[in-house]
Amino acid sequence: MTNSKKTPSAFLAMLPLVLLVVMLVVTVRAYGSDSLLGASQVTLLAVSACCVLIGTLFLRIPFKDFERAITHNISSVTSAILILLFIGSLSGTWMVSGVVPSLIYYGIKIIHPEIFLFSSCIISAMVSIMTGSSWTTIATIGIALMGIGRAQGFEDGWIAGAIISGAYFGDKISPLSDTTVLASGTLNVSIFKHIRYMLITTIPSLAISLVIFLIAGFCTASNSNHEINQFTTALSSRFTITPWLLIVPVVTGVMIAKRLPPVVTLCLSTLLAVVFALIFQPQVLAEIVDGNLFKGAMQSIYGETSVQTTNPMLTSLVATRGMQGMMNTIWLIICAMCFGGAMEAGGMVRSLTRLFVRMIHGRVSMVASTVCSGLMLNLAIADQYICILLSNNMFKRIYDRQGYERCLLSRTTEDSVTVTSVLVPWNTCGMTQSTVLGVATLTYLPYCFFNILSPLMSVVIAMIGYKIKKKEVVEDEIKMSFCNHMPTR
Repeated sequence: MTNSKKTPSAFLAMLPLVLLVVMLVVTVRAYGSDSLLGASQVTLLAVSACCVLIGTLFLRIPFKDFERAITHNISSVTSAILILLFIGSLSGTWMVSGVVPSLIYYGIKIIHPEIFLFSSCIISAMVSIMTGSSWTTIATIGIALMGIGRAQGFEDGWIAGAIISGAYFGDKISPLSDTTVLASGTLNVSIFKHIRYMLITTIPSLAISLVIFLIAGFCTASNSNHEINQFTTALSSRFTITPWLLIVPVVTGVMIAKRLPPVVTLCLSTLLAVVFALIFQPQVLAEIVDGNLFKGAMQSIYGETSVQTTNPMLTSLVATRGMQGMMNTIWLIICAMCFGGAMEAGGMVRSLTRLFVRMIHGRVSMVASTVCSGLMLNLAIADQYICILLSNNMFKRIYDRQGYERCLLSRTTEDSVTVTSVLVPWNTCGMTQSTVLGVATLTYLPYCFFNILSPLMSVVIAMIGYKIKKKEVVEDEIKMSFCNHMPTR
């Protein structure tokens, strides 16, 4: 007796996706940004169960096939999960050691009224690169910059636009970013190769944005740097600020340039930051856990830390969550991979892919379809993590079939999903940043030039074809196929 599997129709293939969208919309509206604490994960598991039910009842697919696909999907992101844990440890140790506070201190010193918007974008980018989190950047230094900008007479939209543009630039290219790790890790693309490839689209987008902010800054009058001085004073009174701490990011940059494995780079950088914390910030480590330096150092790696300062914004900035802070993201990834595995085993991804294939006639249409799909997923699903996973799962076979490296897909996904999530009012990112900054999403949207330009730049670069190459493996396969079809004597 043979087991004949049915190919799912477009309706059956779309049904789990539509169900996911509806359930996530309800979940996000009910929980807001707290949906990542567990509600979104439960939703993914529930829809995964529906996929399995559809597959077993209507498509005659054995349960073992679903189990095998889900297990394979989860195993494929184990390296990404490990990297996420090290990212959590690195963000905690860099903060407690004074590395990030020193970078913020020296960055803030360059602010002048005429170049406030320009400087705000640069500072937000620097902090976001160092922390790997646009959310943390906006919720801390972003709030301080909002107050400074308002005192200097800038409109809320311009200030928020500069902060968000810089924060999301840093989030995109930082090896500490969970979205960067997720976009590259789920496609088995080296994170550093992914970052280098993203620079081709992100640098022009940021450069254009900075020119606009610079011109706008010179056209707006300003008056006071009082709040800047207050913030820097609080920063220097709580942490030992010294250029010696910049050795840590410099050494990390060297290791990245040497193309050491990400796990090795992150681990060594974490250990180096701990050493510098013991040398320069013993009072901070002692404050974390009852005067015990060893426990304080360990706590900065794996758990929550809170250092009290005279400035509430600074207190919020230096608070970290270590590895523990990554657990919700890891949980979400595992649940999302369950959904992706169920969709894959049920043939639903393959069926949906066929719909996109019909619209793809070359490199430009392929990239444009990916961009449009990412934007639509952001509007529909309202969660950037799930959108990244779905976009990668839907298009990876198309890119493979067309013979392009997967780093092109990972870059396009980030260009279309990561940076535009904050522009959607009902997206978790949009809701969070709007609430934190006290500026409506539609108010800052026209001024988030980097976020608007990034998906457009992705299509433009695809049209030009700069640094876009087909895989050599594909060329070899073509040659092999040609040889196999040659007549033999």
